[in-house]
Amino acid sequence: MSPSPRPVHQRAVSRLLEALTRNCPRWLEVLPAPVDVMLAEDTVFIPDVVVGDRDAFTERGLVGPPELAVEVLSRSTRLVDLELKRAKLAEAGCPNYWIVDPDEPSMLVFVRRGDEYVQHAKLIGTESADLDQPYPVQVSPASLVSAYPQMYPA
Repeated sequence: MSPSPRPVHQRAVSRLLEALTRNCPRWLEVLPAPVDVMLAEDTVFIPDVVVGDRDAFTERGLVGPPELAVEVLSRSTRLVDLELKRAKLAEAGCPNYWIVDPDEPSMLVFVRRGDEYVQHAKLIGTESADLDQPYPVQVSPASLVSAYPQMYPA
């Protein structure tokens, strides 16, 4: 049995949900794990955060590639998130893949070009970016993991 995610992992997931939900268009939905993303009969992933077309969600999960899959790295899933999931999501046609490292803190933003991902941005610490894919989102890795980020008054 896998251990539960660390509090810093869940804090990052929670803050990502907040940032992504803020400007989410009505035709998309933002959900946290566990939600099955069924890329093929034999390929099912559970990203930490998934943004998908509302019409593609069924009772079981999201059928087909999401608009965005986000993984928050943990020690036990690091290699799978950085290599296997990234390759399979690109192959399936997922246009956007983000990887958050809560320990550094940092964030890699990948955009699909052709059949693979290219790095669109790398954010470290307090660096922030106004991302435009899959829709406008402002993020900073430090604010995702800080116990008291700037968005919350003291």
